[in-house]
Amino acid sequence: MAKWQTKEELKDLLTKLVQHASVTGSPEEIAISEYLQIRLRELDYFRENPNLLQLHPTSDGRKFITALVKKGSSKKTVILLSHFDVVDVEDYGEWKNLAFQPHYLTNEFKRQKDEVPEEVRYDIENGDWLFGRGTMDMKAGTTLQMSMIEQACEGKFDGNVLLLSVCDEEANSTGMIEAVEVLNDLARQHDLDYQAFLNSEPIFTQFPGDQSHYIYSGSVGKVLPGFFCYGRETHVGEPFAGLNANFMVSQLTQALELNTDFCEQVEGEVTPPPTNLMQKDLKEGYSVQSPHSAVTNFNILTMEQPLENLNTELLKVAKQSASRMEQHYLQKAKQFSQWQAFEPVDFQINVFTYEELWEMAVEAYGKDEIERRQAYIIANFQELGDRDLSTRLVSDLSALCKDRAPMIVLFYNPPFYPAVSSRNDPYIQAVIEKVTNYSEKNHHISLKHQRFFPGLSDLSFTGMRQSANALFPLVSNMPLYGNGYDLPFDALRDLNVPVMNLGPLGRDPHKWTERLELDYSFVTLPDMLSYTIDELLK
Repeated sequence: MAKWQTKEELKDLLTKLVQHASVTGSPEEIAISEYLQIRLRELDYFRENPNLLQLHPTSDGRKFITALVKKGSSKKTVILLSHFDVVDVEDYGEWKNLAFQPHYLTNEFKRQKDEVPEEVRYDIENGDWLFGRGTMDMKAGTTLQMSMIEQACEGKFDGNVLLLSVCDEEANSTGMIEAVEVLNDLARQHDLDYQAFLNSEPIFTQFPGDQSHYIYSGSVGKVLPGFFCYGRETHVGEPFAGLNANFMVSQLTQALELNTDFCEQVEGEVTPPPTNLMQKDLKEGYSVQSPHSAVTNFNILTMEQPLENLNTELLKVAKQSASRMEQHYLQKAKQFSQWQAFEPVDFQINVFTYEELWEMAVEAYGKDEIERRQAYIIANFQELGDRDLSTRLVSDLSALCKDRAPMIVLFYNPPFYPAVSSRNDPYIQAVIEKVTNYSEKNHHISLKHQRFFPGLSDLSFTGMRQSANALFPLVSNMPLYGNGYDLPFDALRDLNVPVMNLGPLGRDPHKWTERLELDYSFVTLPDMLSYTIDELLK
């Protein structure tokens, strides 16, 4: 008897998944992986083949799940990829306690529809929507893929289907990164030939009011560059005797925030410009000493540009900003000197990469001492998290090399998401054309083909399309690379499977108005997903 095939059955399963408050890093993130295993074990196929349904531990104590349905002696296998973690719910305000209760939250929004934004009110009045954290991103996708697994268990597809649902997609993609080795092991153990990854991340609108339906053949990449600024401390009564690090990072943020020179275009698609994700000085308490160290980090999305080019452009911005800082200082000193005669401090702001800073520190103190200091920081400051821990490592080296101050140091934080695209893969492109035609003919839905999913996804870790040399500007300037953050490059090259994404329709991911449209997502899309798997296995 079918369990997850009708709209109401899918809605019920989604509601139960959303009720697990599986915020990344929480105990519920582990609990939901176990719940998925329990629900999948209800299927006769997995009761008869329990070894094909497995929970896999990650190195940090979380879990991800695989569920393999085999069809005879076939080697052809489609991997269904999803994640079950969600972002937190602090943005829900007075509705926070209902964020994981989609039925009650939806009814409450309907009751208080005058209190929600106009476009949300429009959806409430003109469609069938379900609100709640994770309804769109991406427990609806997980729900749909469980429906496809159920179909596979009933012999629907002419080939194998492997469900992979992972933790930690919303943070560092630990689940997916560690699943790579597991996927390679499963391929060897069961003689599988992976045809494609089919992700079901939801449709992301391209602009406010966008009503289009999209199908994707790739996913954007991401780098997280940081600029560590080491100025010169001084008493606030003598500001021209120093250089305020807060001023330094503000100039870098002004230069990079929404800078469209960093937008990349491929076949008419464009990445959004950089935006700041963290900016702060490193003073631990209040005093009348000016801050002499500060950091600013930026989110930059990529498609196909080489990392070496990006690294060069970021250094260029840093050097231009350094020049503006020097000019600003001299201009203000000149203006102030009309009231008080003084000789401005002569200085030049140096710009280094993290690799150059490391080499200077090693030259001054020896490699053994530098490695000892870095190992101590990594061992004793794990509670900081990857971004602040990276800053701490850069800060320590900068303090050892403070004779080079004032300075700006370019470095990179985890996580790194490689861009991935099958836009030139004839197999994937042929399937997308067939699915697009099928959607138009059978459901009167016009799917628009996007080469890159814009919201970041675990599809980034389905292979490694870049050489070690191409990645060198990143890994050589990432303090945590090899010190707690690694990518399994060899395993990724062994995997190297083409990708596509077809997912449900929703609105406002990561917002308190996150919601899923139920008619397209749970009536139309299941048929389209089933057809897509059929075509991928041909």
